Amino acid sequence: MRLALVIGILAVAVSGACTTKKEPPVATHSPLADSADQVMYGARFKLTDQGLERAQLEADTAYFFDNNTRIELENVHTTFFTVTGAKDAVLTSRYGTTNTRTNNMIARKNVVVVSEDGRRLTTPELIYNQQKNEISSDSAFVMTEPDRQVAGIGFRSDPSMKNIKILKGASGFSKGVSTQSAPAPAAVPPVPTKR
Repeated sequence: MRLALVIGILAVAVSGACTTKKEPPVATHSPLADSADQVMYGARFKLTDQGLERAQLEADTAYFFDNNTRIELENVHTTFFTVTGAKDAVLTSRYGTTNTRTNNMIARKNVVVVSEDGRRLTTPELIYNQQKNEISSDSAFVMTEPDRQVAGIGFRSDPSMKNIKILKGASGFSKGVSTQSAPAPAAVPPVPTKR
């Protein structure tokens, strides 16, 4: 009797488990895949200028358009190199676009550039000009170094951020010294003069 009761309980438990339907996970699907000429996973490109490797671009997914001259990228990882081939800096971003006609790459969303000597720049969008070996942006940015932080709107720089030109709104601080403008002092009444 007990054995029949145990078997009955197990049968109910097993049948109950079998009737619970769980939907399979749905993979996210990029709408770019529907209209792309070609899709590549685990993409890797060498960006060169006159035979010199300037950068190596990697992306989880690459979508090719316009006769393979425009490539839309997801999860971008770009390593920049010096003229001697040494690693100079690394750029990461959520999305990117590279154009083989103009030799420019645009990085978008959560763009971070970290140089080999510790500089770190964050911005929502950045352009890499392969021929000039220049990174630039017209967006707001913050660059952090071990001893200072600089912010502004728009910049032009080499990939290692050693020579940066801030276009407007420059502010920052360096070990307790702020470069932001201080409030104007209160007006002091003039001292009366004797006649």
